[in-house]
Amino acid sequence: MRLLFVCNQGKHKSRTAANLFKDKDETRYAGLFSLTPVSKKDVDWAELIIVMEDFQQDELQQRFPDECLKKRIASLGIPDIYYFGQPELVKLIKEKMKKLKSEL
Repeated sequence: MRLLFVCNQGKHKSRTAANLFKDKDETRYAGLFSLTPVSKKDVDWAELIIVMEDFQQDELQQRFPDECLKKRIASLGIPDIYYFGQPELVKLIKEKMKKLKSEL
């Protein structure tokens, strides 16, 4: 499955998630407010878009309304308090992704 992980800057949460699942799925990560923000090409590529916080889904839908209508977007509900690879973040992402995948 092609998974696109999105967070604010694309430095910590989404990058950690993409690295965790890159052996099982095709993954990319992006930030909404980074120097190279998530693009239409990224959204088109993804089969499933996973945002870290609920408001990020709204932001994606505002930026790419037509593309997002055709995509499944899920939120993990992980606040912006973690750094890349932080053990607590890794554990939280794994738990939330396990639940999300069981619901697919």
